Amino acid sequence: MKIRARRSLGQQPVFDLGLAAHHNFLLANGTVAANCFNKSHSVAYGYVTYQTAYLKANYPVAYMASLLSAVSDDRDKIQRYIATCASMGIAVLPPDLNRSGVNFTPFGQQILFGLAAVRNVGENAVKSLLVARAAGPFSSLGDLCARVDTRIVNKKTLETLIQTGALDSLNPNRHQLMVDLEPTLDWAHRKAKDQQSGQGSLFEALGGSSTFELTPGGPPVPDYDSQEKLRLEKDLLGFYLSDHPLKQTQERAKWLAPTNLADVAEQPAGTVVTAVAIVLEFREIATRKGDTMAALTFEDLTGSAEAVIFPKTYARLRSQLPIEGRVLIWGKVDFREDQRCQLIIEDIQPADEARMVKVDLPLERALSLQDLHRLREVLVKCSGDGKGKIPVIAGLSYSGKMVRFGQQFWVADERQTVAALTQEGFEASALGLIV
Repeated sequence: MKIRARRSLGQQPVFDLGLAAHHNFLLANGTVAANCFNKSHSVAYGYVTYQTAYLKANYPVAYMASLLSAVSDDRDKIQRYIATCASMGIAVLPPDLNRSGVNFTPFGQQILFGLAAVRNVGENAVKSLLVARAAGPFSSLGDLCARVDTRIVNKKTLETLIQTGALDSLNPNRHQLMVDLEPTLDWAHRKAKDQQSGQGSLFEALGGSSTFELTPGGPPVPDYDSQEKLRLEKDLLGFYLSDHPLKQTQERAKWLAPTNLADVAEQPAGTVVTAVAIVLEFREIATRKGDTMAALTFEDLTGSAEAVIFPKTYARLRSQLPIEGRVLIWGKVDFREDQRCQLIIEDIQPADEARMVKVDLPLERALSLQDLHRLREVLVKCSGDGKGKIPVIAGLSYSGKMVRFGQQFWVADERQTVAALTQEGFEASALGLIV
């Protein structure tokens, strides 16, 4: 711990303890002043807080675009802020060669992804693209290759732009653009050499400014399927953008898993977390005793989290562990010796198989102590001695809200629970996680 001597306003010796998360000062008389700021410092912080809150409330699109631009080199923060935009009803669109700028930019009530935030597209390439675009929007792949300096905007850069959707306005078939790219670049190189040597195209000599319709290309091919498009976006952007495998679960996942993976590190150790996620990385590890455990990385719409499955749990889950696709996980928050957060996984289930029970509560039943007592008795009876993994959701029809019951009321069998609730006069149904 670093201790630095300072002088207070009254010239009394004060010592800054140097704590990263707090502003603590050891006074001359031995007492500690926690989170101690002078008044001017406090006023400045308060004023900046007010300004940013005002901008976010009144100019949300411009504010979030600026915030994304400020963290354009941090993939985790970009992903988290894109999730924040989604919760605010602001869509972040994929990069667009004819509309995007260097940074994230407002586009009506949406935000265009900044070209500088795309991997493999350097600052010089972005500048070259924008200078060429100043003469007018690009009309085709041939037009693009002919107008930019392909020594700067090279093949790798163009492949990245294609696979992240930046050229969708020219041709939405990304696979076709990839096939056409190499012959188009060869054609553009020959055209540039001809112009440098004073030779022109016959068609240009006859009065046409350019003939990009005659640009050579590859054989016609079908576009990539949606999963392959998403995979390529993920590889090049660091996250899914045009779509996400978890979007179909987003609405009901909020009932089941209110804690985002991006916020797991802020939870106290031992907190039980339920999350809907996809598996990014998976590997088996041999312990010193020769047992096998697993280390995983999960991702949801907001971010990622590391996790481990200890040998006994892994032995139980190993034969049915889904290592691809969407999964529902149960785990406890833990902090390693280096203070890095991880989840200790207790159970995993394919999200497509996840179920929940919804019971509708009109106002008169929600206010009836007798009905609430009967509901509690049914759920306790169906909870499997408190070990149930199927959550129960109450639909409050009078307010339009959904309320999740505590885990002590989760049930072991959704069909049995629905039948028991129906028998007691409640309107109940079993729902899947996928809408």
